[in-house]
Amino acid sequence: MSRTLKRRTFLAAAGASGVARASGDTPALLGGEPVRRRPFPSWPRIGAKDEANWMEALRACKWWRREGHWVRDFEKAWGDKLGVRHVVATANGTGALMAAMSALEIGPKDEVLVTPYTFIATINAILAQYALPVFVDTDRATHMIDAAKIEAAITRRTRAIMPVHLGGNMADMDKILEISRRRGIPVIEDACQAHLSAWRGRAAGTLGELGCFSFQKFKNLPGGEAGAVVTNDEKLYLDAYGFHSHYRTPGENAPDLSSCRNGINLRMAEFQAALLVAQMERLEENARRREENAATLDRLLGEIGGIEPVKRYPGCTRNGYHLYMMRYEPEAFAGLPRSRFLEAVRAEGIPLAEGYGPLNRHPFLENTARSRMFRAVYTEPELADWRERNRHLPANDQVTQEALWFSQNVLLGERRDMEEIAAAIAKVRRHAERLRPS
Repeated sequence: MSRTLKRRTFLAAAGASGVARASGDTPALLGGEPVRRRPFPSWPRIGAKDEANWMEALRACKWWRREGHWVRDFEKAWGDKLGVRHVVATANGTGALMAAMSALEIGPKDEVLVTPYTFIATINAILAQYALPVFVDTDRATHMIDAAKIEAAITRRTRAIMPVHLGGNMADMDKILEISRRRGIPVIEDACQAHLSAWRGRAAGTLGELGCFSFQKFKNLPGGEAGAVVTNDEKLYLDAYGFHSHYRTPGENAPDLSSCRNGINLRMAEFQAALLVAQMERLEENARRREENAATLDRLLGEIGGIEPVKRYPGCTRNGYHLYMMRYEPEAFAGLPRSRFLEAVRAEGIPLAEGYGPLNRHPFLENTARSRMFRAVYTEPELADWRERNRHLPANDQVTQEALWFSQNVLLGERRDMEEIAAAIAKVRRHAERLRPS
């Protein structure tokens, strides 16, 4: 590698990797000097436009969507960005998922096929409708739902397939949409982490019947707490809109009581939308920076070995990189446990994180099944069958033991930052034997 680090010069790593190493590089965990002391870029970032929009919304005193213009402005801007006809701005991403399921009339006795490797909100949105999440095992190479295993999980109660485009990578939409068309089962895309991701040039969230986004503080497009449902279907749009606003019409007129059904208040506030309109101006620039740094990390980690970036399917033409996801191979690190590897890398000043745990084994599922509400809807044999179907997910079990990731703000750094990440990992690998717990 021809580039140099400001504080360390890589030399050939004897028998461990092709990445160069520094002399006298005792691991920080063992008392040495860390590779890095500087923080990575903070998130969210604000500028003059964010403040100006916020103050304009504040001073107008038109703080909800019927009075103001910011929510409508954002819905149009987001729809134009994605190339989709209809957008319903919601209070958060979980609310977007709930509104999408309500539009499809998903409820008690229904099943939704979903990945077990996701944030808990995906599953809670299903349970909030008194439907049952049925987990389809994970594709270890991509960390996405294994589309080849979807069809075997379908029953007469299957009401929707919910692929999660985790971390900005995309599920295998060719296979998922083919199953959807052939079996007549609608698709709700959980694109809450997939801003600007694309499948064969089409934006994530626009391929299924409905797509859902989150604009929570840590997302690539942040609005504090906010979300959106997108669709090209007029009826689904009206039903999703109605659910999110007590079944008012898109003009926020009082509902026609003869045709409305249940709804709740999931409306986005004008303040959230004002921020999002400003944040959108930097969305593409930030996305390009993340893509460039991800490509650099792919190359550097490939030279080290033992840390495998997740694959993407050929149809994924753009990864939004909300997360930079990897698999840890302990055999390349002298059997160093993942927990100890994480501890050692973090000591070098690198904010590496482990991935999600096995949701199918999380106590909240059993507590929900035993609740009075669910026992009123489902019989004990039905719940027992559901537990059994969700029990055996061997690929996901393996993923939860080996996954690692960096958050999107890490990828907003400079090339030097990516080199320091690689330097820290290479350093840990060189001293893996010394770092093993006694």
